[in-house]
Formats: sequence, structure tokens, C-alpha cells
Amino acid sequence: MTDLAVADELFFTRTGMDPARVEAIVAGALAGMDDGELFLEYSQSESLALDDGRIKSASFDTAFGFGLRAVAGEAAGYAHASELSEAAIRRAAQTVRAVAHGYSGTMAGRPPGTNRVLYTDVNPLGLVDLGAKTRLLGEIDAYARGRDPRVKQVMASLSGMWQVVEIIRADGARLADIRPLVRLGVSIVVGDGERMETGFSGSGGRMAYERFLDPAHWRKEVDEALRQALVNLGAVPAPAGEMVVVLGPGWPGVMLHEAVGHGLEGDFNRKKTSAFSGRIGERVASNGVTVVDDGTLPDRRGSLSVDDEGTPTNYTVLIEDGILKGYMQDRMNARLLGAAPTGNGRRQSYAHAPMPRMTNTYMLAGDRDPQEIIASVDRGLYAVNFGGGQVDITSGKFVFSASEAYLIEGGKIGPAVKGATLIGNGPDAMTKITMIGNDLALDHGIGTCGKDGQSVPVGVGQPTLRMDGLTVGGTNA
Repeated sequence: MTDLAVADELFFTRTGMDPARVEAIVAGALAGMDDGELFLEYSQSESLALDDGRIKSASFDTAFGFGLRAVAGEAAGYAHASELSEAAIRRAAQTVRAVAHGYSGTMAGRPPGTNRVLYTDVNPLGLVDLGAKTRLLGEIDAYARGRDPRVKQVMASLSGMWQVVEIIRADGARLADIRPLVRLGVSIVVGDGERMETGFSGSGGRMAYERFLDPAHWRKEVDEALRQALVNLGAVPAPAGEMVVVLGPGWPGVMLHEAVGHGLEGDFNRKKTSAFSGRIGERVASNGVTVVDDGTLPDRRGSLSVDDEGTPTNYTVLIEDGILKGYMQDRMNARLLGAAPTGNGRRQSYAHAPMPRMTNTYMLAGDRDPQEIIASVDRGLYAVNFGGGQVDITSGKFVFSASEAYLIEGGKIGPAVKGATLIGNGPDAMTKITMIGNDLALDHGIGTCGKDGQSVPVGVGQPTLRMDGLTVGGTNA
């Protein structure tokens, strides 16, 4: 069955709604508006978590509902309900028309169609029984404890989701997308005397569970979590001050996502609250720095065949060779800025209105060997993994905590350090990049991005980077 056929079965055949009548309600609700859509969603999700050798929690949820949006100028009316019926949609139509107030707009054209398929439509939740999933978590616990006697606690989680969406526009255009999503996470606590440290590793993507049940795969996750924990167990206090910082490839791209990516979303720039507002065509980063948002990567956590407004996702160049080229756009902000939508209109669920959001955001590779970059640093910090961070979009100021970092001394990687934080300003930090590695890597599929109370899955990535004159906060001044 096609995605649209599966969606019609869920949203019309099972509910008794008539597609023609629903289309007529949507057309009436959006008459005289600039844009809008009916967003229908059905999703199944599950999560299992193990802690200290026992299943700590297990859940299975089903969500079923719609969101109706009408856009008039800069105003948007949004109504949603967990009831799928023509009567509920009709009530929502009366509510969202309140934004019109005599407004008479020109309905935006429908998004371009696409036959592109970036991931399977198979429901991962129904392919593997609960017993196999709980055995997997138990095997992870046993394997981790058998690897090293210093392992004190093992936490493992497995989650999956199967989401079906259908989007109906005022002109009767309808499209659907079926989206799987799975994630495995392993956290290990090790101890030596009174000192305890933690390591984490995880992976995921828009695929089924088979890969994650493979012992060769999940053992790598356990080994990596244990490695990080043992590294931190021997870490010394981090230095503080201004110094050269080398960022490792892959997951450290989360700093790029937070410190730069959010500032390149269309709504912040339309409202002129971003540090990048009004700067298209200007130099905002060092030579060689090219940053893209790419929702078209097969099976990636942040990828979508179409966004939550029905626009096909794109490979969008944001910064090219240090020059700001554009922003990530949903339909409304693109129209108001006189730009084209980029396929970045995303929402957490039917209960949320769409807004500009990242998909997979990463920096392209350069031409320097990573070992050459390390060797160029007399004294500095090599940050390999990051934990939490905070960013102020307006100013671009950020603070990030490095969960795994090392001193660089005489061009060689030295001892691991604990407690290092990177402090700076996103636009300023981009101008401090002096060397770009040839080892671009994407994260392993665990990222979740929060914005205005909504969370969506995303991807990040980058090559090894040398950044000069970055402020490091530590415990050893």
C-alpha cells in the first residue's frame, strides 16, 4: 500500500469520516487566508528502560488526533483535538477563522510533490516482541558488568515510534508520510574507591529494530559507554582561560547546532531577534566554513521525506565559505521574508503548530588531516563529547559542558580532564575556526532538539575543527 492509502485507512476508513466532506470543511476554514492545512496524525510509541539489572519502566502509547491551522498575514489560528471526527474538525474550523477579521489574502500554492522515499514505512514496534526487547536490555547489563569489575551501575533504554501523518490543504491537495524512529541508549557508572564517573553511548535512526538487536552493534555501544566512563575516572581538573580548542568530529556538532543553527531559523530572523538577522551576503565565519541543513539523508534521525507542512525537505546551504547564504524556512516565515520554503516546517505532534526547525545540520569537511590539526597545537583542549549547554539566540552567547575532553600538550593528546566548559558567542566563535579536518562525521542518531516547548528528532555533525582563542571554564585556573 502507498503511504496515502495507509493514511486514508487510518484517518477515514476506521473513523467513518468522508474525505470529500473533510476537504470541504478545510476549504471553508481557509477561505480568504494566506495559508494553512489540516494535519492528521496517528502514532504508536514505546519505551523500555533497565536500571540495576531490572526493568525500571515500560510504556506503550497511541496518539490519534488533528491540528487545523489558518494563517492570515503574520497571525495564525491553531486548533487541535484528540478526537477524529467531522464534527470536531468543523468546530476547529470555526475557531481558527478568528484570525481573519475581514482579512482577504491569497492562498499560497501547494508544496511541490515528491516521490522520494528516505526510510522504510515498516512499523518497528510490531516486528519484535516484548520478550526479545527485555532480553536485549538484560544482555546489555550482563555484558557491561562482565567487561570490568569497576562497573557499578548499568542503565539501558530502547524506544521506538511509528508515526503516520496526512496533510490536507484548502485546494484539496493531500499527501501522507509514514515515519519510523528507534533509539538505543546505554549509560554506565564506574567506581574506584569513592570516585564515581559516568559514560554514555547511543544510536538510532528511521529504521526498524533489527540492527539494534544485533550483538555486534549493541556491544559497540556498551564498549563505548564503558570507555568514556573509565576515561573520566582518571581525568584531572580542567584548566581555565583562553586557549586553542580542537573539537572532535561527529557529536561535537551539537555546539554548531545550538550556537549557530538556531540563529539561522527563519522566525528569529524575520523578527530580527537573531544575531544573524539581516546579514545575508556578509561574512559570518572563517574561510572554508560551509554549514548545511540536510533533511534528505536516508534513514537519519533528523530526515523527513516531507516536512510537517508537506514541503519536501532540502539540502539547504546556510553558510558557504564563511558567507551567510540563507535561513531555514517554514512556509509562513518564507512568505513574509520573500524567500522560498526550505522544508523546515516541523512540529512535535498534531497538538503543536509548525515552526522553522533544523533537520540534520552539519559543517562540511575541509582538507586538513586530524592528526595535523592536533600537532599544530602547543597547548590547548581537545573536546570529543559534549553534554548539556545553553544558548541565547539574540546575543549568540553559549556555554557548553564537555563530557569527554583532553589536554593537548606539545602537539600531542595528553591526560583527560574533567569539568571543562566552552564559553563564547556563536557568530564570533565561527570566525575563530582556523583549521578544518577532512573527517566529517555525523552523530549516531540520538539527538533531540527543544524549541518553544516542542521537541523534535535532529541530527548533527562536523569534521575535526581547530578554534583559536576560545574561553574555557574549568576548575584549575
